[in-house]
Amino acid sequence: MTKTGSKILNIRSSAAWLVSTLVIALLQSCAALSINRYGPDKQTRDDFEHRVEAAFRLENRMTSEVMVLQEDQETGSNQEAISQAEQVMQKNCRYLNEYASRDIDGLSKSLLLLKHVENSVVDCEKAARQLEVFLKKP
Repeated sequence: MTKTGSKILNIRSSAAWLVSTLVIALLQSCAALSINRYGPDKQTRDDFEHRVEAAFRLENRMTSEVMVLQEDQETGSNQEAISQAEQVMQKNCRYLNEYASRDIDGLSKSLLLLKHVENSVVDCEKAARQLEVFLKKP
């Protein structure tokens, strides 16, 4: 190999190394940004924890209101809609409830459960808000 050919090969391998290093650094920085974000809105951990707590409180409040309604044995025209909305809420909030239960009992929470909570919090909120609408109807 000629001296010029060797220099070109060195330049190419150096350029390839530099490009590889830059790509890896870029991918790592992108991954770091997404790792520290939670939920569909990519919130900070603190903001997401507040959101999950608010969703849990809303869901508990809706469950309590349904229980009071059932104890009073009020029969309204939207009783069936309330019952169905409550079932949807319970289904959509099941991971959040499981997480809270395990947390209260001091049990470990798997990464899969955490991911389920992250992926279901919006549906839980929506279902609780829908039930809230039905409960406010006369």
